[in-house]
Amino acid sequence: MSKRDNSRFTPTLLGVQQFTRFLGAGRGAGLRRCAIVICALVPCSLKVSPAPSQSSPALVSVRRDEPITPIPAPPAIDPLKVKLGERLFSDRRLSHDNSRSCASCHDIATNGASPRSHDVGPDGAEIALNTLTVFNATLSFRFGWEGKLRNIEADTRSSLESPRTMASSAVEIAEKLNADPDMRESFLAAYGHRPERGDVVDALASFQRTLVTPGGKFDRWLAGDAAALSDDELGGYQLFKSLGCASCHQGVNVGGNLFQRHGIFHPLASPEPKILRVPSLRNVATTPPYFHDGSAPTLDDAVRKMAYAQLNATLTEKQVKAIVAFLNSLTGTYRGATVGGSP
Repeated sequence: MSKRDNSRFTPTLLGVQQFTRFLGAGRGAGLRRCAIVICALVPCSLKVSPAPSQSSPALVSVRRDEPITPIPAPPAIDPLKVKLGERLFSDRRLSHDNSRSCASCHDIATNGASPRSHDVGPDGAEIALNTLTVFNATLSFRFGWEGKLRNIEADTRSSLESPRTMASSAVEIAEKLNADPDMRESFLAAYGHRPERGDVVDALASFQRTLVTPGGKFDRWLAGDAAALSDDELGGYQLFKSLGCASCHQGVNVGGNLFQRHGIFHPLASPEPKILRVPSLRNVATTPPYFHDGSAPTLDDAVRKMAYAQLNATLTEKQVKAIVAFLNSLTGTYRGATVGGSP
């Protein structure tokens, strides 16, 4: 499961008209400026930040000229609604057959996703696309790999109703919860009345808006801590920008604010869907396997394949290692702990 806050990012690279023209533009030279993970866009002029000298102080001024911006603190939301939403997130009664909860596929204790290439539906069959992490999902401008849903409420409702996920409805769930005296009391405290369908969705959405992960090494560097990044991590970031990765992966979510076609120069993973919402790279080191079909088992593999498919470039082992080091610095914290998972 995964409202857009326009103040948190400015998707200046691709408007609707530019995107339409891009799709018909073919494989021009501009595509060589595409980003490493699901991106290939128009070229951008990006400044490469120099590595700090040995005499640089530990703290410098906040870096405001970078294409990536720090994650803000969680928004202020009624704590009763958030607490209720968190309870609902792990409640199996949200599924029609009471067999699964949101947390079944989105493990908040690890990476907000799952370790599977494809999670399975109520019937035991695999879900078509790899599960995206719920962490920082509300910082993206659309939801899901195809970006069909425009806000967190719509995404939540879709997950509850889809036969491939929960196969239920907010109405059915509200009826189940209304039969539970403890849940009735919790809804009364948060909303002033017994469970209703709109409140179920609102509580879940309220909780998900708090699932942001600030405080990572890269965000500390952006905030002015010159010692936050190692030489390898900083070198990887410089390469990330010089290759053009930041053309698609920028803003507060290091992606998540535009659409892109994959397989520009060479096939990449499953051919469908052809157009995807560029995924966020926040906590990417903790969310294997990668790609919309979960076909890349490691981050090294994903970086190498994306460079070839989207840039028509074969990266050296040193380049791959540097970019992976930078991507590891995008791992943030949740409730005081580093976001988990196996890189």
